[in-house]
Amino acid sequence: MPFWLDIVAFALKALVIVAALGALAALIAFLTRRDPERGREIKVRSLNERFDHMRDELEAATLDRKARRALAKTRKREAARAAAPTAKRIYVLGFKGDPMASAVKRLAREVDAVLTVARPEKDEVVLRLQSAGGTVTGYGLAAAEISRLRDRRIKVTVSVDQVAASGGYMMACAADKIVAAPFALIGSIGVVAQAPNLHRFLKKNDIDYEELTAGEFKRSISVFGEITPAGREHFRGKIEDIHTAFKSFVAERRPGADLAKVANGDVWLASEALSLGLVDALSTGDDLVFCLKDEARVIEVATAARKSLLQQLLSGLGFAEPSALAPLGALRRAFAAARGD
Repeated sequence: MPFWLDIVAFALKALVIVAALGALAALIAFLTRRDPERGREIKVRSLNERFDHMRDELEAATLDRKARRALAKTRKREAARAAAPTAKRIYVLGFKGDPMASAVKRLAREVDAVLTVARPEKDEVVLRLQSAGGTVTGYGLAAAEISRLRDRRIKVTVSVDQVAASGGYMMACAADKIVAAPFALIGSIGVVAQAPNLHRFLKKNDIDYEELTAGEFKRSISVFGEITPAGREHFRGKIEDIHTAFKSFVAERRPGADLAKVANGDVWLASEALSLGLVDALSTGDDLVFCLKDEARVIEVATAARKSLLQQLLSGLGFAEPSALAPLGALRRAFAAARGD
């Protein structure tokens, strides 16, 4: 066989392999693609059943058959009363904050879900919150989402296990009651804004930078432009305005707090914040929910990512662990990068 035919045959084989790999990657990308509007779904779990299951497991290991039967009859009557349509329901939501308050979209969906079934002045919500704060707009929106519940006469309790500071504390103040673990960090009622300024560096290196604006204070603080005294003072005034609004919100929702003492940007342990009027009671979130199970049906409401078609197929085949999907996910990301997505 001529030499050039060997080269052609090799090239065709290589082309077939590359095409097959490309087709596989395209199939994976298609199967794992999610509709951004329908990419999450509401997950509901009865925490009463969770606690009952743990109790039953322990009783099965520690009690004899006669004692278990006697308890089972009592528990059956209790369960029937708790499951009655008129029984109080407490919905447990979660919010783990970041600087951009990106979890607010999930919170909004969960609030929507609760409002479809919650009964005013009867049912309640417990929000387990953890956040050191972030953007004014993000956490202002999060506080407004909690206020939606209060506006419809659904009592809201915020539970803080670790931290509710700055925007996180503003969000907590939107609730009717704040409960915190003794060593949780509470407060930071203040506002901060910071930005590097490279104007002197550019000037030193003879680099011109022009920033054209219309309006005296369209850009009072700039990364590259010169910060004038008037611009700095204007920006400082805006920060003070936001701080004033923050303090007003806390004063409205926490009338027992001494703003002259607590609105200076400092933080306190919850055990100290209790005497300052920043929280109402000391308790961990786990203990709060555990105690509520005896007086109401406690229902956890959360949003979770909807499984893609590929994940559903693999789950049906017994490959539900994330580790099983990792190689395929890496291949899909590589293919997307190659396409420039």
